[in-house]
Amino acid sequence: MPAYLVADVEVIDRDLYEEYRKGVPATVAAFGGRFLVRGGATQTLEGDWSPKRAVVLEFPDVAALRRWYDSPEYAPLLALRKRAARSSLVVMDGVAP
Repeated sequence: MPAYLVADVEVIDRDLYEEYRKGVPATVAAFGGRFLVRGGATQTLEGDWSPKRAVVLEFPDVAALRRWYDSPEYAPLLALRKRAARSSLVVMDGVAP
């Protein structure tokens, strides 16, 4: 079953975040993931959630997503993101095809 990582990112240091942004796609792809949303305009339809920068990643399953997130390949980029931005991330199961 597919799994999704949904992130709300507030960029604090644009230069550092740009380094992060350039390095991440290869690590995501290496674990079978892909970007579905990567920034762009958002519109709040209900409630008061107004993400600064929305990102949605899709992976084959939660295990693949966690292998990516916990991987040595992603670790230096994760440290970079934590210096460059404030983020909230959630993982959720998708719907079986």
